[in-house]
Amino acid sequence: MKRAHLARDILEVIALALILFLATRLAIQNYHVENVSMQPTLVDGENVIVNKLAYLFHPPERGDVIVFHWPLDTRQDFIKRIIGIPGDVIRTDSTHVWVNGVLLNEPYVKAPYNAIANIWRLGKDQYFVMGDNRPDSDDSRNWGVVPRNYIVGKAIAVYWPINRWQVINTYPAVFAHIPDANPQTTSK
Repeated sequence: MKRAHLARDILEVIALALILFLATRLAIQNYHVENVSMQPTLVDGENVIVNKLAYLFHPPERGDVIVFHWPLDTRQDFIKRIIGIPGDVIRTDSTHVWVNGVLLNEPYVKAPYNAIANIWRLGKDQYFVMGDNRPDSDDSRNWGVVPRNYIVGKAIAVYWPINRWQVINTYPAVFAHIPDANPQTTSK
C-alpha cells in the first residue's frame, strides 16, 4: 500500500514539474545577446528574459526592447528598441530621430548616427526598431519595419552575467510627448 502511494506521489510531482516547465516556456524565454547593436543597454554575451505574454492585452509601445524574427530571415531573432508604432511617421537626419514631428532626446543611444536622411510612414501592425548603438546596428533603417506577428516578446531583464543583472529601461519619458499617430494611417 505504501509503495503504491509513493509511486503515485512521484508521478504527481513529475506531472506537476512538467506542467510548470511547459507553462514557463510558453510565458517566458531567454535570449542570448550576440552583438554590439544594443550597447550600452545590452552588451555581447548577456542573457535576457523575454516576456512572451507581454502583449497579450496591450500592443507593443515605443521604448520597449523586443525580441523579434528578422523580416529578411525569420529563422534569426534580433533584439532592438521600438521607436515607432503603427501610424507613426519616423524621420531621420545624420544624427537625429523625430517621431510624429517630435525630436527624440535619447539618453540610451551610445552614439547618434544615421547613414542617410529618410522618412518612414508606418502602416497597420508595423513597428520601427533601432539599436541603441546606432553606428553599428542593422535595424529598420536598413531593412524596413517589423510586422506585429514577428514580435516574440518584450525583453524585461538581464539575468546573466549576474553582475550585470538589471531591469531593462524603456525610457517612457523620452516618448511621453509624442502625439498620437494619425488615425487614418492606422486603419489601412
